Amino acid sequence: MLLKDMYNSESLREFARKLREVHLPFPVEEFLKLNMDETWDNLELKARGRQINLNMAKFLPQDYAEAIEVLRQVAPDFDGFFGIVLNDFVEVFGQNEKDWDLSMEAVEFFTQYSTAEFAVRPFIIRDEARMMAQMRRWAKHENEHVRRLASEGCRPALPWGVALAAFKRDPAPILPVLTQLKADPSAYVRKSVANNLNDISKTHPDLVAAIAEEWHGENPLTDRIIKHGCRTLLKRGNPRVLAIFGYDDADSIEFDNFALDSASVKIGGELGFSFAICAKKAMKVRLEYGIDDVKSGGKRNRKIFQISELALKENEARNYRKRQSFRDLSTRRHYPGIHSITIIVNGVERGKLDFELAK
Repeated sequence: MLLKDMYNSESLREFARKLREVHLPFPVEEFLKLNMDETWDNLELKARGRQINLNMAKFLPQDYAEAIEVLRQVAPDFDGFFGIVLNDFVEVFGQNEKDWDLSMEAVEFFTQYSTAEFAVRPFIIRDEARMMAQMRRWAKHENEHVRRLASEGCRPALPWGVALAAFKRDPAPILPVLTQLKADPSAYVRKSVANNLNDISKTHPDLVAAIAEEWHGENPLTDRIIKHGCRTLLKRGNPRVLAIFGYDDADSIEFDNFALDSASVKIGGELGFSFAICAKKAMKVRLEYGIDDVKSGGKRNRKIFQISELALKENEARNYRKRQSFRDLSTRRHYPGIHSITIIVNGVERGKLDFELAK
């Protein structure tokens, strides 16, 4: 089932019935009819949520505070992704200056049942200083969902969310929030911190490398955050980050016997390849391979795949055999042409072979 299909006639009817229990005039059948119109099947997830939200607003009290009170009463019954419509209501109708404090209270409450990471972003864009002060307060909240919101809501490039262009230019306002949460007891919160760092690393690699150097070794929980937050920099072979995790020596690895099973493969098929390594001394090794795809316009684009991270003893050898699929996916299409596979050892390219991808 597609994620958007969680919004369906059955779930919307249950939602409307709960609203009517709190607000008697709420018309269940009319609400359903307005939502599931001729456009419904073609609407994606967020568009469905926005349509539900706008139609819901037609039948809630017109006073914003009264409407929020109705939604607060039904929120515990609608956790997970479904409840995002409640936060969306705040995003759409709660940005008037007079409602700011009430909207912050509502978001803080709703996010404990369904994430408000999308809803807070327009508030950040509208008044960055005020909203980031709020995020810093939330970073100290007793509830892990609220603490996570402090980090997730200010990610510069949150998937499906409005990009925060100001933080792509200068992520400094985010850093106090991440510092507060870098050793949070909740893995849910720490993962968000790592994802925020990874967002920042794509525009400010030196800054994230410096943060990683400063934080590394303070706490095992923080070390795991750093590793996940530096995943893009590791794939890009950033020497400072590779050194932090002990992958800064590529010369002490012998690389040999790199071969492809075939010089060509058809779209939809698989291509096997193999190689061998041997350590001249005891050391840590990070192995990856890159696929240089030909895109629709004829340009090449590299995608990195991790093979392994391991510790080798002196003179220890390993043989590897891998297979790469060229089956089209909804997120990845393949085009005919000359492609290549590159083996990367501790951030350094050690072998590259071309092959033809055919129709």
